[in-house]
Amino acid sequence: MMNMAEQENAVTELEEKTERLTRMLAAKGLGGVLLTLQPNFSWLTGGKQNLIDTSRESVAGALLVRSDGKRFVVANRIEMPRLLDEEVSATDFEPVDFPWEEEKSSGTFVADRAGALLNDGQPLGSDTYLNGGAQVIEGDVSACRYKLTAAEIERFRALGKDAGEVIGKFMKTLEPGETEKDIAIRAAETFATRDMQTVVLLVAADERIQKYRHPTPTGRVWEKNLMVVVCARRNGLIASLSRLICRGPVTPDLARRTLAAAQVNAQLFAATRPGATGPELFDVAVRSYAETGFPNEEHRHHQGGACGYRTRDWMAHPNSREIVEINQAFAWNPTVTGTKCEETCIAFENGVEVITSSPDWPSISVEAGAKNYSLSDILSI
Repeated sequence: MMNMAEQENAVTELEEKTERLTRMLAAKGLGGVLLTLQPNFSWLTGGKQNLIDTSRESVAGALLVRSDGKRFVVANRIEMPRLLDEEVSATDFEPVDFPWEEEKSSGTFVADRAGALLNDGQPLGSDTYLNGGAQVIEGDVSACRYKLTAAEIERFRALGKDAGEVIGKFMKTLEPGETEKDIAIRAAETFATRDMQTVVLLVAADERIQKYRHPTPTGRVWEKNLMVVVCARRNGLIASLSRLICRGPVTPDLARRTLAAAQVNAQLFAATRPGATGPELFDVAVRSYAETGFPNEEHRHHQGGACGYRTRDWMAHPNSREIVEINQAFAWNPTVTGTKCEETCIAFENGVEVITSSPDWPSISVEAGAKNYSLSDILSI
């Protein structure tokens, strides 16, 4: 149960987000927007979830925000009782329920029901395609999420702190001879003890680190080097981070490559300022790879980008039209073949704050943009 201060903060956060949506609706000439995707449900409700079937992103029940600021929760009678008991308040969202049979009887039922709640027959927007007609405006809804509220910043900091601590301690328990799949299972269980879900969990042993940028876990036994990549979700927010460990001394070549990846990451941190564009940030990575002696590595993997309620809301690339906003979260993940550097940060007016550091973990100190950044190094065991 939330105390009085937490309840007041939640109401303030909800009103701020509702205002963002109504401004967007006015600009688009729409009467309302139906939020059916989990990232948007979690964002508007301050971290609640309504995902029953994890094989799909659409939620079991949706939120409708009308252009006048009126909010509804729209769900069948299977889902509505739990939603009102555990996820949303009828004070904040007016319940609109219906028999599940009616929902199945018509392919346009949801769009029709939501459209009937709008004023004067105004057009409906949605964050995904709906049978029956609605303007898909997921990009506009996503843009409303980019700037974190004060409450979201604190939740994100807490998530990043816990994720950094958990992965750091977990990696130190690993021993050569374990399979990638066994390590992945243990990692998921360990993160779960701190109420974090591993929505992305990659594990690579030895030569698989060189071969694959997205190594899903296999039965390969770890012998010398190991990389674990985690995107951890709690309260809807997602923090991304990677760590590498080595049995025995790190080779000079691997150390050189890891330093280069850290230098690219530091340059990206320094450039992640409000107003910077996606192409500008991509160019920073391109130049940094060349300067560190590893040109063209940017072609072998994306460099990361904005994050929050998705692992990446947008990625930096040459044709990006996105612009960094104040109080926006980013996860950069530069790779040099055989190694990687990845942390999550929040962009403030005076620079970024890295939120996923691991205590008592070896680090690489890199100066970029007149500021010193501490990036995770490889742990030798």
